[in-house]
Amino acid sequence: MSALRLLAEPFVVAPPSGARVRTRLRVSATDGAVLHGLGDHLGCLAGEDLALRCGKGKLNAKEASESRRERKRGLTARSSSRWAGAITRTSEDAWQLAYRNLLLERRSLQKRINRVRQRLSLPVGPRKGKVSGYASPAERFEKQRRLQVLEHRLAEVGRRITDGRVSVCRGGGRLAKARHHLDAAGLTEAVWRDRWHAERRFITADGEASQLLGNLTIRWHPVEEWLELRLPKALEHLANRPGGRYRLSSPVTFPYRGEEVAAQAVSGAVRYDVASDAETGRWYCDASWQFSRAEEPPTLEALRRHPVLAVDLNHGHLAACVVDPSGNPLSAPFSVLVDLAGLPAPTRDGRLRAAISELIHAAKTNDCRAIVIEDLDFVAAREEGREKSGGRPSRGKRGKSFRRLVAGLPTAKFRSRLVQMATNQGLAVVAVDPAYTSKWGAQHWLAPLQKISTDASGHHAAAMVIGRRGLGHRARRRERCDSTRAEHREERATNSALHGVTKPIRKPVDREARGQLQPQRKTRSAERATTGDQVAEDRSRPPTGQDSVLLSA
Repeated sequence: MSALRLLAEPFVVAPPSGARVRTRLRVSATDGAVLHGLGDHLGCLAGEDLALRCGKGKLNAKEASESRRERKRGLTARSSSRWAGAITRTSEDAWQLAYRNLLLERRSLQKRINRVRQRLSLPVGPRKGKVSGYASPAERFEKQRRLQVLEHRLAEVGRRITDGRVSVCRGGGRLAKARHHLDAAGLTEAVWRDRWHAERRFITADGEASQLLGNLTIRWHPVEEWLELRLPKALEHLANRPGGRYRLSSPVTFPYRGEEVAAQAVSGAVRYDVASDAETGRWYCDASWQFSRAEEPPTLEALRRHPVLAVDLNHGHLAACVVDPSGNPLSAPFSVLVDLAGLPAPTRDGRLRAAISELIHAAKTNDCRAIVIEDLDFVAAREEGREKSGGRPSRGKRGKSFRRLVAGLPTAKFRSRLVQMATNQGLAVVAVDPAYTSKWGAQHWLAPLQKISTDASGHHAAAMVIGRRGLGHRARRRERCDSTRAEHREERATNSALHGVTKPIRKPVDREARGQLQPQRKTRSAERATTGDQVAEDRSRPPTGQDSVLLSA
């Protein structure tokens, strides 16, 4: 039997450090033409600058600063100083992200190669510790060929890292590949080209805290509700305001969190991003800013004094259960459907937000202060891919289905969206170690939960263990008394805390009678019926005695 690994301590997830709010722009035909021209002009400049940055390769901090200063000087003459600053900053961020992706790919290839080499070191069939050989000679031969492919890929990635050669595609690699397979993508050349131009447009202005309304390139007035853009020198003939500025004809408002956007625009820096949707022809404006919270996030001890909502993320649904501070279910568990398979990114994001909104509503209804989730990332499963072996399936159809399931779980997106939306509603998010939650939940909590609701499943039992772990309790469900923290010093009956669903397994203890001397009771003598002399049936009379006879040889 393998030893259980040490569980990590629960922790409160840090709240987001910024905000981003989107609104739709009601543009006229003239406004749309100006925005198209501005986005295409700046998009061309951004593409040229990104190519120059990628051509310089890996630079240290001083070299990167000098390179950006030189490129910004060249872009200023064709746009403006602030447009050039936003373009060079975006190019540097894109290069850094691509370089980090190269490092992650190298680590993934190294893990895959090590796993294949470990299994190839053993003959076909037998197991040595946790490593087993391949099932058949044919599979072993194919893995030897795959090892050569992985080693070649690793050598190529290593050379690219050394030379600082990264791969960045403005507009998206998936959309670029769809150009060669228009029929399979269900697109025409004209539709694809519209989407390609829309993705490559660049209308982004970085905020400046010391300037009027937090930005001089793109400004939004919260009272008069107008949006103005500073046009580059090549497009100043399209301006309808003094100073080469263009003001949109329709008023601009932020229906969602508009008061926060207005307060930030008046007091601090605001970044604006203007983008278009090629499918609908609509224009949108995103306002984003960073903020420093004056108050510290709540501590784990303070959150444990209130009920929590425990959530177990699964493929296609979220299993949730409300757990009180004693570690018992307050009500019947429930599920929230999250069907994301085969949907476009905006639809997936909308459905995920709707599911999180339902969780937040349930938490607020039950007076919860925190939502407890598992600290999931599936890093090992994603990095090793099909080479991963162990308790999870890795071969054949079952292995492919499991990898597809892992890739479809929106673990990072769910956690990010949950932290953002929960923070806006005054709720904290607690992350716990995901080890053994499903196994111990089915062992200790599945049967009690099925007494509350016939729809309870093993996922709801896992959510119970997640909630108890976040509250500082162990997963095991005791039959007499739940574990009590030292500061409480009071007994709590686990089964009796189902709040009217089941009866307590014992009567309440009279606390006033504790420590008093209890009356002594004697054991009652056994009542037996007299049966007289018990004599063997084949004897004529009962024996009167027995003489001791010495046995001798």
